[in-house]
Amino acid sequence: MNTRIFIAAIMMMTATAGYTREINDSINVRDTIPSRDMVHKNHKLKEVTVVSRQIGMKRMNGAINGITMEKEELFKAACCNLGESFVTNPSVDVTYSDATTGAKQIKLLGLSGTYVQMLTENIPNFRGAASPFALDYVPGPWMQSIQVSKGSSTVKNGYESITGQINVEYRKPNDEEQAEVNLYGDTKSRYEANADANIHLGKGLSTEILTHYEDNWGSMDDNKDGFLDKPNRRQYNLQNRWAYSDGQYIFHGGISAMKEKRIGGQTDDAPHVLGNELYKIGINTDRYEAYLKNAFVLNQEHKTNIALMLSGSLHNQNSNYGHKIYNVDEKNFYGSLMFESDITRHHNISTGLSVNHDYYDQDFRLTNEITDALNNNKEKETVTGAYVQYTFNLDNKFVAMAGLRADHSTLYGTFVTPRLHLKYVPNDIVSFRLSAGKGYRSVHALAENNFLLASGRALVIDNLRQESAWNYGASAAFNIPLFGKTLRLNTEYYYTRFEDEAVIDYDSDPTVIHISNLNGKSYSHTMQIDATYPMFMGMTVTAAYRLNDVKSTYGGKLMERSLTSKYKGLISASYKTPLGIWQFDATLQLNGGGRMPEPYTKGDGTLSWNRRFSPYQQLSAQVTRWFRKFSIYAGGENLTNFTQANPILGASNPWSNNFDPTMIWGPVHGRMFYAGIRFNLNNN
Repeated sequence: MNTRIFIAAIMMMTATAGYTREINDSINVRDTIPSRDMVHKNHKLKEVTVVSRQIGMKRMNGAINGITMEKEELFKAACCNLGESFVTNPSVDVTYSDATTGAKQIKLLGLSGTYVQMLTENIPNFRGAASPFALDYVPGPWMQSIQVSKGSSTVKNGYESITGQINVEYRKPNDEEQAEVNLYGDTKSRYEANADANIHLGKGLSTEILTHYEDNWGSMDDNKDGFLDKPNRRQYNLQNRWAYSDGQYIFHGGISAMKEKRIGGQTDDAPHVLGNELYKIGINTDRYEAYLKNAFVLNQEHKTNIALMLSGSLHNQNSNYGHKIYNVDEKNFYGSLMFESDITRHHNISTGLSVNHDYYDQDFRLTNEITDALNNNKEKETVTGAYVQYTFNLDNKFVAMAGLRADHSTLYGTFVTPRLHLKYVPNDIVSFRLSAGKGYRSVHALAENNFLLASGRALVIDNLRQESAWNYGASAAFNIPLFGKTLRLNTEYYYTRFEDEAVIDYDSDPTVIHISNLNGKSYSHTMQIDATYPMFMGMTVTAAYRLNDVKSTYGGKLMERSLTSKYKGLISASYKTPLGIWQFDATLQLNGGGRMPEPYTKGDGTLSWNRRFSPYQQLSAQVTRWFRKFSIYAGGENLTNFTQANPILGASNPWSNNFDPTMIWGPVHGRMFYAGIRFNLNNN
C-alpha cells in the first residue's frame, strides 16, 4: 500500500467529546493592537482608560489542574517551534537528550516526556520514533494555544497520561480571514520562513494553508571538541486544514507532510581517527499525517452530541550513528467514537469506544562493526477500549469528575484505568483541587530512544513489560486582593509511583546503557509554588519555585534519578507600553544541581567525571515593536552564556565505548541572538 492510498484510507470523521463546545471556544477573534499609525491629527482624545491587559497564561476552569498558554504568552519569546514555547512556563522543562542529534525531551513533574501524553487538536500524536524529535515538528507560528494539564488527566483521550498531557491547538480555518508571514534568523545560522492563510468559501466552509521552511546549516564548534555544537538541519513542513459547520453538523479535517534532514557529528577539520574516517550522524525523516473530526448535535439544549474521530500517520526514518544503523517504517491509526450529554444542569455523562494500532518495521545494527548484518524487528500492537466519565458540577463551586476505562492490548491483555478529579471553590479567593489516577504505557524502547545509538556504549534492551504508575495530586489557587490589584498564587504537590517502568540504567556498567524492567521502587515527589502580580500598568511579574525528589532503582540500589535538577526557580517579567506599541520580556531560570551517572575509575586513579553537576542560570530577553500591519522582534537566549563543560565525553575517540554524548544536564549552546518580523495581512 503506497503513501497516498494509506492517507486516503485514514481520512475519515472525528471529534472530541464536547466537540461543539471545543469548536465554539476555539474561534479566535483577533485583538486589534493600537499604534501611533492609527491616531490622526484632527482627532482629539479626551480620556483613555486601560482597564486590563490580555492574560497570555491562564488556569483551566475545570476539575483538572492545568494552564492554557495563548498567543500573547507565546509571543514573549521567539517560539520557533513547540520545544521553544515553554521558556516562560514554570512547570515544563525542555532539555536536549544528547549533544549530537538535536533530540529534545519535555520533563513534567520531574519525569521524562515519555510519560506526558502528546496531543494535537485533542488527538494523540507523535508516538514512537517521532517522540525524540517531535518538539521540532510543530512550528511556533502555527500554534493558537497550548494546554498543559498535570496528573492523570481525563480518560477520554486514552490511558497513557501518567504525569500529564500537552495539547496543541493549531490556527483554525474558520478564524477571521487573514494571511500572516513570519521571518526569523539568529546568530547560530538558523533561518526560518513561515506563512499561513485562511479563506471562507461560504455556507460555513473554510480552509487554511500552513507552511514552514527551516534552514539551520553551519559548521559551529564553539567548544573546539571537533563536533558540531548542533546538527545541521533542513525542514519542509506543510499542512492543509478544512472546517465546516451548519449548526447541527461540525467537521474539521486536514492533511500534513513534513520532510527533514539532520547531519551531525565531527566537523570536516576534526582530528581523523580509525583510518581517517570521521564520525558522522545522519537522520532523514519523512512524516505524513491525516485527521478528520465530525460532531453531530442531537440536542442543543442539553449539548447532546455524538462524535467520531479518526487519525493516522506514516513516519519513515533512516538514520546512521557512525556505523550504527536505525531505519524504521512506523504506522499509527487511531479512532474514537464518543457520546456526551448534559443530563441535567448539574450532571454530565460522556462515554465512548476507541482503537489504537501501532506498527513498527525496524532494521538496525547496534554496533559500529560494519561487517555485522542488519537485524529486522517488527512490532505491532492493537488496543481497543471503552470508557465512561461522569461529571457533577454544582454551579462551578464543586466539581467532581470520575472516569473509568477498560482496554485490551494484543500484547499485554486487559487492563483498567480509574481516574478521579475534584475541585472545590468556597469563595472568589481560593480554589482547591485533588486528583488520583492510574496510567499505562506500551514501551517501544528502540524507536523512542534511538538517539542513544549516538553513544559508544553498548545498548542492551530487555524484554520489557508494559509500564504502569499511579499519580496523586493536590493544589490550591488563590486570587488575593493586594494594593488594589490581584495576586495570583498557586501551590501544588504531585506524587507519582511506578509499579512497572522501563528503566534506562547508566550506572551498573560504564560501557553499557541498559534498558530493563523496574526491580524495586521508583517514584517522583514534586512541589511547586508560583505567583503572578501586575506591578503597575502594563507590567506583570511571575515568580516560581519547584522542588523535585525523583528516585529509581538501578542495579538493585535506590538512587536519585541521574541528569535531573533538584530544583528550578523562575522569574519572568513582561511590560507593554500603554498604547501597546512596545513590549519588553525577560525570563531568568535558576536550575539546581543533580546526580551524574556513576563514573568509572581511569588508569591514573581519577574519576572519569564528577559525581554531581552544579546549579546554573539562564537568561532570555526579547523586545517587540508593534505596528498596525506587522511587528518586529529581537532578543537573545542563554544570555548568561552558560554551557555544560565537555558535553561530549571521549570526543577525541568517537569510535570507542568511552564515547558518550547522551549524558546531558545543561545547555550545550552558548549565547544566541535573534531577530524576526511578523506580517499580518488581514483585511482590516
